[in-house]
Parts: sequence; structure tokens; C-alpha cells
Amino acid sequence: MATGTGLDAQLGFASESTWGTPVTVTRFLEFNSEATQFNPSFLEPTGLRPGVYFKRANRVQVAKSDVTGDIEVEHATKGMGLLWHHALASATTTTTVITGTAFKQIHTPGGFNGLGFTTQLGRPEPGGTVRPFTYAGCKVTGWEFSVKEQAIPSLKLTIDAKSESTSTALATASYLSGATVFTFQQVANFKLGGTPTTSAGETTIGSGVAVATIVKDFTLTGKTPLATDRFGLGNAGLKAEQIGPNATPTITGKLSAEFSKTEFYDVYKANTTIPLQLDLQGGVIGATASNYLLSFILPAIKFKAAPPMVGGPDIVQMSVDFEAYSNEIDPVIQVKIQSDEATVV
Repeated sequence: MATGTGLDAQLGFASESTWGTPVTVTRFLEFNSEATQFNPSFLEPTGLRPGVYFKRANRVQVAKSDVTGDIEVEHATKGMGLLWHHALASATTTTTVITGTAFKQIHTPGGFNGLGFTTQLGRPEPGGTVRPFTYAGCKVTGWEFSVKEQAIPSLKLTIDAKSESTSTALATASYLSGATVFTFQQVANFKLGGTPTTSAGETTIGSGVAVATIVKDFTLTGKTPLATDRFGLGNAGLKAEQIGPNATPTITGKLSAEFSKTEFYDVYKANTTIPLQLDLQGGVIGATASNYLLSFILPAIKFKAAPPMVGGPDIVQMSVDFEAYSNEIDPVIQVKIQSDEATVV
């Protein structure tokens, strides 16, 4: 039964074979919110005419348009590979069998040129009709993963798209069976230090040390600058493909913790480069010995700020900022997913 509210909204994605050519969305995810909008650029009349003091409506034209905005989803135990594929421009489009019905997928930064996806949002009107908005030529220019105390981990994508259509039919949503979400209590592995090694396309950290300090939240943010303003003659006011990066990409992070001189402040003060690993581990996959897993490995980070501050009689807290760098051997970031899902895109 239709409610005429956001409870009836839906969100779907699909990778495009050719950037900018829309395809029918096939991957549907539950989502928290979206703020995606069509942006026309108006040309306002400036011509002078006796007796007319206001701008004339019939001379206002649209010169160009595009689509930008954010979409936030709770990070599920499966179905998320397509988003990480586009967030990092990873070359991974297929999974690898671990054993039985357990599969893994490894996402590392790759090339954005030629990569694109279609997004469709179903937005309900109060009368109960769900209106489809279909965006073609989407690319991810920024993303943010966040895990906090008393919160479900989330992934927010900042999207830049070529076009919007409201005439494409609303796709019938279908969701992956058995998909749940990770939780704060499933952070099973949070380590600093150790030695990174990449073999057969997968990075691991040897001899890392589990963080002993109480950490209440962790946020990881990626920004990929792309040339998003490629409008030209003959393109009917639509942009050409966003190419790049056209400036240095960044991956930064922030965590809130109780004061620890040894684990955080001394490392910050010494400008030490260390690996970081954060794993969220879910339940066992079927009859296998493998678990649902979301793993982040950053082989070379530096703490950029780590000020401990006394704010009163309570436990002294510190806010730690860090940035990921290239060690010229391993990927700057690796996102690994284990699930019973045999496909990525």
C-alpha cells in the first residue's frame, strides 16, 4: 500500500557500457537520504527596449545543465561492490571464490576515464505516485565511510552526472536476499603499524598492533577531482565525460579517541608513516569457514593532527586527523569485501 511518503522511495544503480548512455538499473539498495538535483544554467536577457523595464520571460534560455548531489546508504554485508567499484574506479568487476559459497572482491584505485553508471531514484508524491528520476553519466567525485558508536556504518557518495530524465519508466526494485548491515560492534580488527605486502593483487598487513585506546568513531573520506565542466559547442548543453583526475586525489581520515600519547601523539610528533587496517566482520557465510567482511587497508598513513585537550573533569579526549599516502609499492587504499555474492556489477 502506497504511503505517499519517503517510505516508498527507491534507489537503483547499474554500470554503463558506454559512459553517458543510460541503462536499466539492476542493483537496488536501501538508503538513508539523497540530495541529488538537476542544475540548469540560465541565460538572462540584457537587451534594452523602450517601455520594458523587467526581464522578458520569452528570452530566458537554458545554456547548459548537469546533475550533482549526495546519496547515503547504510553499508550492507553484500551488494556494495558496485559502489566501491565506482568510488575507487577499481578494475574489479568479478569476484574470486574463497571456498564454497564464499567470494571475495578487492577494490583499489584505478582509472576513471570511460567509467560511468546510471542512477535511478524513485521519489514519491503525497498522492502515492512514485516519480522516476534517471541520471546518466554518473561518476563519484567524493565518498565518505563512517562507523560510529551507536550507529550503523554508512557510505556517502558525491555524484556528478551528465543528464536527468523523468520519462524513463521506474524500474521494478528487487533486493538481495539475506543482505544485512554491519554494526559498530563488528569492528573485529583495528590495527596500526606492521608491514604491508601485496601479492596476487591483494594487500595484507603483517605484525600490526591492535589499537588499545578507546576510539568512538572513525571516518574515511576520498576526494577525486575530475574535469566536470567540459561543455562545448554541439553538445546541446550537456557535458562531455568527466575525465581525470585533474588534480591530486586525497584520502583522509578522522577518529575520536581517548588521549593516548604513545599510540597517537608520539606517532604524530615524529611524523612516522604507518599502516592502518580496519575490519568489520559479520556472521559466517553459509557452511563455509569464511565470514562476511568489510576490510580497509591503508599501507602508509601519517597523522596530521592529534591534539589532546582537557575540557573538564571527564576523560581527556583527542581528535586525530590522518592522510593516506603512496608508499610507491602497495595501493594507497584497499577495500576488501567477503560475502556469498558471486557478482560485483
